[in-house]
Amino acid sequence: MTSTIPSPSTFTTDDKGLTEMAWDPITRIVGSLGIYTKIDFGNMKVAECHSTSSIFRGYSIFMKGKDPRDAHFITSRICGICGDNHATCSCYAQNMAYGVKPPAIGEWIVNLGEAAEYMFDHNIFQENLVGVDFCERMVAETNPGVLERANATEAPQAAAHGYRTIGDIMRALNPFTGEFYREALQVSRYTREMFCLMEGRHVHPSTLYPGGVGTVATIQLMTDYITRLMRYVEFMKKVVPMHDDLFDFFYEALPGYEEVGNRRILLGCWGSFQDPDVCNFDYQDMTRWGRAMYVTPGVVVDGRLVTTDLVEINLGIRILLGSSYYDDWQDQEMFVTHDPLGNPVDRRHPWNQHTNPRPQKRDLDDKYSWVMSPRWYDGTDYLALDTGGGPLARLWVTALAGLVDIGYVQSTGSSVRINLPKTALKGPVELEWKVPRWSNTIERDRARTYFQAYAAAAALHFAEKALVEIRAGRTKTWEKFEVPTDGIGCGFTEAVRGVLSHHLVIRDGKIANYHPYPPTPWNANPRDSYGTPGPYEDAVQGQPIFEENDREHFKGIDIMRTVRSFDPCLPCGVHMYLGDGKKIELLHTPTQSAGVG
Repeated sequence: MTSTIPSPSTFTTDDKGLTEMAWDPITRIVGSLGIYTKIDFGNMKVAECHSTSSIFRGYSIFMKGKDPRDAHFITSRICGICGDNHATCSCYAQNMAYGVKPPAIGEWIVNLGEAAEYMFDHNIFQENLVGVDFCERMVAETNPGVLERANATEAPQAAAHGYRTIGDIMRALNPFTGEFYREALQVSRYTREMFCLMEGRHVHPSTLYPGGVGTVATIQLMTDYITRLMRYVEFMKKVVPMHDDLFDFFYEALPGYEEVGNRRILLGCWGSFQDPDVCNFDYQDMTRWGRAMYVTPGVVVDGRLVTTDLVEINLGIRILLGSSYYDDWQDQEMFVTHDPLGNPVDRRHPWNQHTNPRPQKRDLDDKYSWVMSPRWYDGTDYLALDTGGGPLARLWVTALAGLVDIGYVQSTGSSVRINLPKTALKGPVELEWKVPRWSNTIERDRARTYFQAYAAAAALHFAEKALVEIRAGRTKTWEKFEVPTDGIGCGFTEAVRGVLSHHLVIRDGKIANYHPYPPTPWNANPRDSYGTPGPYEDAVQGQPIFEENDREHFKGIDIMRTVRSFDPCLPCGVHMYLGDGKKIELLHTPTQSAGVG
């Protein structure tokens, strides 16, 4: 049987008796992420970890001089997975810079598109990529004793999901042969259809613009979306209890497993799903409309919610270098000295960033990655926030803030309640995600399941609101605007994997500076200029190892589970650079072949 996980690509022992192991590239993710570790097999723990990325793309360089109205079409190409999140965020930044407020139906359509993207992407990643880490074949290779126990353990919620034992769940997750694995592939098809109904095509929207959308708003459009959505709602009534049983089992079967991927609770969420009754995209009102989002923006430090203010969140962003392959911009131009409210803007803020690539040989003691190191400055410390893979931070902030109450979803101050209505085969179900004790591997994966249900429930609300607009005849989906000669804008939303911001500076009607910061730079960054490890590094470094294989046959499953729990997507980690460019001359035009036309 072919192994479901590759062995480390390097295997050496240093003078301290630590075994150096590297996985480069990490599989089952997008992009060239490398994880380099030193493992103490005597104490069964990871002693050291470095996270590297070997790709540089340079969007912040070639956006300069472009027409601002092209920004969302260009930046959606940052990624072939979450391109629509970039397009949405770019449109938000442009709306601010142009001073335009889209019609309500336009915003409900954007919300429905983004909700479908969360459902699609979280489903395919959780079930067809992360799920493999917990499937029967994987557990048989790395922890045969755990599989034996799983086969003998009754699933507590078998009546809800249909699998009698935990071992049955693991078999259903086997790639290509597992029943649930194959079912999830079908789900990813119709959730993508849902997205295309709202935004034209996946993953680079064709109907999304600043000022609104080009989608024609009809009752038939909403009906087509809702019929697929209700299938997904029914699917989630099975998925959430199934994953709860599986993840709870790992805590029970492997005492101490909560320490795998555990790190200090430092979570950031930039909010998602605008409320068009409140949001006008004016920076001066950003605190108010940010708090009206249907996923609340905020920062959680050591379990405490320290802010839900998007203005404060924006001003606290800092881009540090340290172990990344760039020269500093300390003596270069400041584009924005003060925000529209008069607050000073730091030189290390994205509005003022310059991208100065300095390619060099990888040196784990010095420079070793193309990813910069975003941090959030709280006035005292430069905090290495992570996104918890996206859902963990979104649910944690929303739960503590207690600002969301739309019938289908309520945040209580300590939990999030999700109400799924009656579907074809099942009655109504209430789910509750409770703030966990840890920010670790299992809880990142668990939150991803619950947020799929959250997105579905929120979409029901958005569809109802859209139908109200359509039935009232308010079907205008786009508002005209003028591009200013000079201006600034910022967009905040949640990409599938977490925080996403776009910062835009316009001069003489062209883009003077543009910096997108997706979730992966926040999660995958190397040690910064203060020596602080990035979240991948921090979560892996120091974690215990529960794999039953000896050093010669070690797979690193606990390390892989931790890294993949963040949902890595390295194309978004570094933003094609050609230096001074090359001139290509056509010296010969080949004659067209006969019969080819």
